[in-house]
Amino acid sequence: METPRKVIIIGAGVGGTATAARLSKKGFQVEVYEKNSYNGGRCSLIHHNGYRFDQGPSLYLMPKIFEETFQDLGEDIKDHIELLQCETNYKIYFHDGLKFENSCNLSKLQRSIEQFEGEGEDTLLRFYDFMKETHVHYHESKKLALQTDFQNWYDLVNIKHIPSVLKLHLHNSVYTRASKYFKSKYMRMAFTFQTMYMGMSPYDGVGAYNLLQYTEIAEGIWYPKGGFNKVLQSFENIAVKYGAKFNYNSDVEEIIVDDKGVAKGIKFKNGDVVNSDIIICNADLVYAYNKLLPKTPYAEKLGNKKLTSSSISFYWSMNQVIPQLNVHNIFLAEHFKPSFDQIFEDHTLPDSPSFYVNVPSRIDPTAAPEGKDSVVVLVPVGHISNNPDIDFDKLIKRAREQVVDIIEKQLKISNFNSMIDHEFVNDPRSWQSEFNLWKGSALGLSHTFFQVIYFRPSLKCKIFDNLYFVGASVQPGTGVPIVLCGAKLLEKQLCDKFLNGKIENNVWAKCLLFLIGLLALLIFWFFFN
Repeated sequence: METPRKVIIIGAGVGGTATAARLSKKGFQVEVYEKNSYNGGRCSLIHHNGYRFDQGPSLYLMPKIFEETFQDLGEDIKDHIELLQCETNYKIYFHDGLKFENSCNLSKLQRSIEQFEGEGEDTLLRFYDFMKETHVHYHESKKLALQTDFQNWYDLVNIKHIPSVLKLHLHNSVYTRASKYFKSKYMRMAFTFQTMYMGMSPYDGVGAYNLLQYTEIAEGIWYPKGGFNKVLQSFENIAVKYGAKFNYNSDVEEIIVDDKGVAKGIKFKNGDVVNSDIIICNADLVYAYNKLLPKTPYAEKLGNKKLTSSSISFYWSMNQVIPQLNVHNIFLAEHFKPSFDQIFEDHTLPDSPSFYVNVPSRIDPTAAPEGKDSVVVLVPVGHISNNPDIDFDKLIKRAREQVVDIIEKQLKISNFNSMIDHEFVNDPRSWQSEFNLWKGSALGLSHTFFQVIYFRPSLKCKIFDNLYFVGASVQPGTGVPIVLCGAKLLEKQLCDKFLNGKIENNVWAKCLLFLIGLLALLIFWFFFN
């Protein structure tokens, strides 16, 4: 019997852990090396005196993708995690004291929308038209971007993709699409800020990204009891069951590449070397090309690409329950567009920031001691730049003061600051040092038009052989469920090449399809512009 091919995975984040589970089940000999003492990367937990905080993701969206991942692994998700659904998706607080409650309960949601859009059939029909569009965007994007592997240039303009492309409103922004269906500034803000889940401005994200609003309303917002990291723990347990080995406190210094351009192994900071047949890098892609691999022009090019935002995140141990706060709370700035411009153009903290407050103990009492709350505050901020005038210590101080002041005014709490017993803080510098995130960008490469599908770095390295990537900055993109789709695509690639012996063929036929598809897109572009 042939010995399973050895696979080394650098990083035990979402992509690395899910890939380890998938490949070990297929018979590969998998070893995972993680620089930190815990798994999950950004999707990890902070513990302190009985309080528990999700360090990164706290919104469990697109639940079917999680279910499909467990099914692919021969498991029932219910045997691994207990999912709790938020009764209300979240409450939005506007600058002038007005509030909006987003809910999966459509009659309740309708009444909330009518407060800002007016009563009557027109309001309801416009909202349903919006939901119809987001439904199409969700399903067409899933088919085109999440389930298609764009390995080669001729995969980009394939005639079979044209029906999907025509439905995605790629020539509009998320904010432009929302403005078609909502009259008030309030509702346009309420149904567009979600692009920040991808670290993007709603004025830059293409129209199809309003699929996020669809999954919130149609599929709900969930929370895994015990913290988001429970999902990662389950993947690790499954991987170990099939023979995978996880090595923590193992800081990789270099991916070893021989003089023929073939990745052969990894070298640690202590000088130890481990060889392998296949290397999969779940470390941040831009960091990997610039710090772990031999210098190339491509590495420098990646280092200058557009990145997602970062965050100043506060993790507060509260000495009492704050009943005014829901599980998820959004506080939106009055000057909506200027606040995004300051994040993405000036790479700083907006003068008037929007922010997100998560209270995991509101839905899962195990997140805090009895009679107390754990609170996570995420304030979007620009990633590390070359601007010498940006002082993150000062920005943290200002962000904290503004958050406390806004919470006290909006929730009518006079002494919120005195309720905070203990505080942890993450900022772009700690995101960079703790998780090797390039420039402290929290979600990696941005999802601008020319940084998605084929234009986004491929799962298979195009420079060095036997080297692959998985994670937020490669195809299909950022976000936990999206990265899980990437792990599935990578599994197929590796199984086709190393287990099934499939070889790419029919190149000329694909070239013809490419030309036909290109012609069709040019015709489309001519008529719509």
